[in-house]
Amino acid sequence: MFVYASTSKVTLAGSGVSFFGSSPANVKWFLGNTSKQSIGPDKINQLRHVEFLRDPAGVEAHMRRHAELIGPKFELVDKVLSERLSGLATWTSPKGGYFISLEVPHAAEVVAKAKAAGIALTPAGATHPYGKDPDDRTIRIAPTFPELDELEQAIEGLAVCVRLVAEERG
Repeated sequence: MFVYASTSKVTLAGSGVSFFGSSPANVKWFLGNTSKQSIGPDKINQLRHVEFLRDPAGVEAHMRRHAELIGPKFELVDKVLSERLSGLATWTSPKGGYFISLEVPHAAEVVAKAKAAGIALTPAGATHPYGKDPDDRTIRIAPTFPELDELEQAIEGLAVCVRLVAEERG
């Protein structure tokens, strides 16, 4: 087994430090097969992360600041979905991470209606292998970027799209 992780969503997207763990035999195999792909690690970026995060307490403090910033966004999404889609859809209420999975009938149609209304979403089924959701139910919501007022408008609009598709489909 290989375990991969990255600080990409912890510090700055695309500039994170990645790492992996495995058994000594797997690490030896991995390094033997990948050592020719790169001239070496980005030591300047690694130093930036060490200087910024410092130690485990620094990582914990930084993650608490993340929670302060994005916690209210996840709470807002849950509140709007609960008020508008209770009984019509289901969704996750994560205690960490960056995404909410919304399960609705005819997800591709909902995403198309949302796009027509100016709401940007990942494609329906993006969470499934090859982007193919056999049940056409899953929409991934990423509420971390927009400001709260924009997010509220987008989720309210998404809820309207879900209800419209449900009404049209009977």
